[in-house]
Amino acid sequence: MPDRFGEAAFKERSGSGETGRTPAAGAGPSVDAGPPADAGRTAETGPAAEAGLEEALGTALVREQFMLEYQPQLELATGRIVGAEALIRWHLPGRGVVMPGEFIPLAERSGRIAEIGRWVIRTACRQNQAWRRAGVGSLRVAVNVSAVQLFHGDIVDAVASALADSGLDGSSLELEITESVMVDPKRAVPTLERLKSLGVRVSIDDFGTGYSSLQYLKSMPIDGLKIDRSFIRNLLEDAQDQAIVMAIASMARHLGLRLVAEGVETADQLSFLRALGCDEIQGYYVSRPLPADRLREMLRPGGAGA
Repeated sequence: MPDRFGEAAFKERSGSGETGRTPAAGAGPSVDAGPPADAGRTAETGPAAEAGLEEALGTALVREQFMLEYQPQLELATGRIVGAEALIRWHLPGRGVVMPGEFIPLAERSGRIAEIGRWVIRTACRQNQAWRRAGVGSLRVAVNVSAVQLFHGDIVDAVASALADSGLDGSSLELEITESVMVDPKRAVPTLERLKSLGVRVSIDDFGTGYSSLQYLKSMPIDGLKIDRSFIRNLLEDAQDQAIVMAIASMARHLGLRLVAEGVETADQLSFLRALGCDEIQGYYVSRPLPADRLREMLRPGGAGA
């Protein structure tokens, strides 16, 4: 996925933007996806533009220019929204929306990535608690964590502080990492075990696109796998994609891991994944990423996702 926090970070879920569709029976809500809010925006490039972005990034947090949107995750067994992935946006005056693919590498190089990561975790937890107080029920929020955060930041303290500040149980938070963290399992596993001790869930994001060895799955303290959208996009037409997805689904089932497919855009893709025993889906077929208040309305009793 292009918009990463490092490689693993806060992603923009691209999609076809098909609108007005009604999901198959049991598929949950149908939301007018529409085009992404930043569709058609051309990124400024070149050293001068990059230097300007890096300078502006230094004050983005204090000026409250970041915001989160949330993309719902649909549980196939119940047809209900059970989670949402938090996706960061930077609204830069005079520029518009700057996507993570542009500013996250700058944040890593400048050493600001840990600070931004703490803000995302804290904000996502506070928002989850606000939803609960608004009567939308229990919801799990997923936050992406990069190898830089995992290896060089204070991720465990940041998560513990965010949970305590919001009053949430650890099971309300999910951390998504990519396979790239397993290039150094001796450092990754102890940190993940400390995170797991807080009660949070840990999933491997973009599964099948990174670290080639599967040996780490035996020892990693993880709860789930997330099939990368590159295998879903042409799932019904590409026999190789089908074979890969079927193999991942079988492996997840035998290892007792929850399986989520991202980038789902059609009812036929949903049906294929349901037949494989996929637990949850995420993508424009369910909903585009939404501001917090829009998701709250969607999840309230009687709302589209209730």
